[in-house]
Amino acid sequence: MKRILMLMSLCSALVYTSCESEKEHHEEETTFLVTSPVRMDTTITDSYVSQIHSIRHIELRAQERGYLENIFVDEGQFVKKGQLLFKIMPRLYEAELQSAQAEVSFAEIEYQNTKKLSDSNVVAPNELAMAKAKLAKAKAELALAQVHLDFTEIRAPFDGIIDRFHVREGSLIDEGELLTELSDNSKMWVYYNVPEAEYLDFMMQMKNNDEALVNLKMANHKLFAHTGKVETIEADFDHETGNIPFRATFPNPDGLLRHGETGNVLMTIPLKAALLIPQKATFEILEKRYVYVIDEHNTVKSREVTIAEELPHLFVVSGGLEENDKILLEGLRLVRENDEIHYEFVQPAAALSDLKLYAE
Repeated sequence: MKRILMLMSLCSALVYTSCESEKEHHEEETTFLVTSPVRMDTTITDSYVSQIHSIRHIELRAQERGYLENIFVDEGQFVKKGQLLFKIMPRLYEAELQSAQAEVSFAEIEYQNTKKLSDSNVVAPNELAMAKAKLAKAKAELALAQVHLDFTEIRAPFDGIIDRFHVREGSLIDEGELLTELSDNSKMWVYYNVPEAEYLDFMMQMKNNDEALVNLKMANHKLFAHTGKVETIEADFDHETGNIPFRATFPNPDGLLRHGETGNVLMTIPLKAALLIPQKATFEILEKRYVYVIDEHNTVKSREVTIAEELPHLFVVSGGLEENDKILLEGLRLVRENDEIHYEFVQPAAALSDLKLYAE
């Protein structure tokens, strides 16, 4: 009998100890972290798909018909302004030039003889005028022949990079035929389209005529080393897409960017007095965002919030919350509507600081 009583006492003690332990453990698990929204100045970065163009990209075409006699450069080569690139067989134009020079010499002699006779009143003044006009015509034809001969040499109009050739040596070239393209990559024009709402935000921020600086993320997902400047906004919106084209100019001293590349323009827009909450304090139901708000009775209430912008680990809230509201920071899946909870309040600055540490 004594043994039975001792066993019962021992079991009771164990059960009591276990219950106390579970109670303490339960109380530890039901202490939640709570914070509040914070209002502060911040920035958002919008990304836009872009097309990259050389500041000057032109076609080089033949100006005379003939056989392509020489190509003096190679595809992809950097050339200087005035450098000889192509030469079309010039013999016909050289012969025309020589003939024109001979005509000028003949007309010059004829004019000088007529002038002597005119000075001696042997010939009428109108004959001298005709000789002078004939000389002028011969000189004009000489200048034209010189132009035709010059057209057989295609030279670089500016410093740039030669594109691929569309012809080869020995080809019969027609007047106006495309030979290659030339790109000036010292600066690059980057075009991208901005939606109407973001255009309005941009223009409101730029009302003080500040320089709008942007960055470029290249196709390899790395940032281009140099900052660009928004210089041009087109006049009209595209009625089909609701976008308006922007153009930013980027310096390209190392020649890394080439005509025809793609990338993403990153445009930073400042936000004044934005209301911020951690993304992890929200949950989604049917494409709507909610938070759990803790009322004065420590009761959990779900509330829909309007998200204006998304930042790394943060949301900018434009409706549904005030600065003095308390929102559940962690353990959203452990509570239900109207649950009464125990919580520990985390200062908003400390909550944001933890998010930055987590991001790193």
